[in-house]
Amino acid sequence: MDFSDKVCIVTGGANGIGRCIVENFLYVGAKVAVIDTDFDSEQMMKSQYSDNNLLLVHGDITREDVVNHFVNQVLERFHTVDYLINNACISKKGILSGCSFDDFNYVLKLGITAPYLLTKLFLPHFSERGAIVNLSSTRAFMSQADTESYTAAKGGIAALTHALSVSLSGKIRVNSISPGWIDTGAYQKTTSYIPNHSIEDYNQHPAGRIGHPEDIAKMVLFLCSDDAKFITGENITIDGGMTKQMIYHNDCGWTYHV
Repeated sequence: MDFSDKVCIVTGGANGIGRCIVENFLYVGAKVAVIDTDFDSEQMMKSQYSDNNLLLVHGDITREDVVNHFVNQVLERFHTVDYLINNACISKKGILSGCSFDDFNYVLKLGITAPYLLTKLFLPHFSERGAIVNLSSTRAFMSQADTESYTAAKGGIAALTHALSVSLSGKIRVNSISPGWIDTGAYQKTTSYIPNHSIEDYNQHPAGRIGHPEDIAKMVLFLCSDDAKFITGENITIDGGMTKQMIYHNDCGWTYHV
C-alpha cells in the first residue's frame, strides 16, 4: 500500500499498538501526528524519525484545551487530515478495586469523549476519501473481574463507531478493531524484550499463537486504504480466534474453581 503524503493522526502513539501503527504508516510514506503523555518514549521516537514526516505533541487528551491545541498544531503543520486513529486508552480497574468516580470518568474521557471531540474538530479538514479507525477491544464483549473502567470505554468506542459511520456516511468511513491478547512488549521502552509465554498460552488461541502489534497495524492500514472503501460501521475482531473457542469445565484440560 502506498500512503505517500497522506496525513494520519494517532492518539497514544508512543508505545504499544499505537507505536506500531505509527511506524507502519511512516514506512508506507505517510505523515503522522502523534499525541501521548509518555515524554521519554516520545523523545525516543523523535530521535529515530525525521521531523519532516512526524509531529509529536505531548499532552493528555482528556483535557479539552489539550485536544484543541493538538488539532491546531496538526492543521498548522499539515493543513489537512486523511486518517484518524483513536488508539489511546488505559485501565483504572473497576468496582472490586474501588475505582473512583473521577478515575472511571477519566477513562471514559480518554477512550470515548476524546475520540468524539477529535472527530468533530477535524471533520471540516478531512480529505475526500478519509477514514477513522477506533481501537476497541474484545473486552467490550467479554470480561475479567475488576475491569469495568476499561471495558466500559471499549464498549463505548465500539458503539460510537457505528453511530459516527451513519452520521458521516458519504464523507468519512468509520470502523473499529477489537484486538484480543496482543503482546506489545517489543513496542515499549525496552529494546531487549524477550517474550515468555507458555505452550498453553499459544494453544488457547485457535490460530496457535499470541497476537503481535503488527496484526493490528496491518488491519488499520487496510481499513484506511481504498481497498476497504465498501467497509464502514464495522467492528473487526482480531484475536486469533480466542473468543470463538467454547471451553467447559474439564474441557481441554481446563477446570473451573470458585
